[in-house]
Amino acid sequence: MKREIVKIHEEKCNGCGICVTACHEGAIKIVEGKARLISDIYCDGLGDCLPGCPEGAIEIIERDANEYSIEAVENLKAEKENQLQEKHVMTSGCPGTAARAIVRKQHIAEKPIKSIDVKSEEKNSSELRQWPVQLNLINTRAPYLNGANLLVAADCTAYAYADFHKDFIKNHITVIGCPKLDDVNYYKEKLKDILSNNDIKSITVVRMEVPCCGGIVSAVKSAMLESEIIVPYREVVISTEGNLL
Repeated sequence: MKREIVKIHEEKCNGCGICVTACHEGAIKIVEGKARLISDIYCDGLGDCLPGCPEGAIEIIERDANEYSIEAVENLKAEKENQLQEKHVMTSGCPGTAARAIVRKQHIAEKPIKSIDVKSEEKNSSELRQWPVQLNLINTRAPYLNGANLLVAADCTAYAYADFHKDFIKNHITVIGCPKLDDVNYYKEKLKDILSNNDIKSITVVRMEVPCCGGIVSAVKSAMLESEIIVPYREVVISTEGNLL
C-alpha cells in the first residue's frame, strides 16, 4: 500500500539519537552510528522525529510500505521493557556493578619531602561519591541517589575538561554515558526510574559541543517530561579543546 512514511538520509545523519528518543513507536534505531528505520510496520508517518533533528536528515515521503501495525508496536515496547528489566537484574554477578557510596575524608596535604631534583606538588583528590558511574550499571534505587544533586555527563567531558572533579563531580552523584554509542531510549527510561524513585534535588548535564552529544540532553529532558518530575536543571557544554562554552 502507498502511504506516508519516514525517510532517513544517512549521509546527513550524525548519529545523535534525538530521533530515537522522539519516536514513541520505537521505529528508529542507531545502527553503526546512523539512524535507521527498523521496519515500516512500526512507523505511523506522523513525523514526531522530524523537529529535533539537528542535521535535517529526516523527511516524510509517500511510498509503497507495509501497513502501520499498532499490535507490532505494542509487542516491540513489551520486548524492550523486558530487556530493561533484565538489565536491572544484572545476572552476571560482576563485583564491579555492586552499588556503594564512597565517603571522602577531607584531604590533608602531607608535608613535602625535601629534594633537590624533584618539585613536590599537592596531589588532587577524587570527588567521586559512589560506584558504579556508568548509567547502564546504576541501580536506580541505590540509597545514595535519594536527595542527590545528579550529574549526568557524556563520558568524553571528563577527559576534555581538566578540572572536571572540582567543578562538576564535587557534591554530586555522577552518572556517565555515551549517547552516540549507547541506547538513548534506555538512558531515558533509566533516568525516569531514578526520578520516580528518589528525591532528586537538581540535575546538571555536561556534554561535549559535538552534535551527537545532544542525545544525552534529550534523554534527561524527556525523562523529566514523561515522569512529570521537573527539577532545577543546568546544562554545560565543553569544547573539544577543553573549554567551557
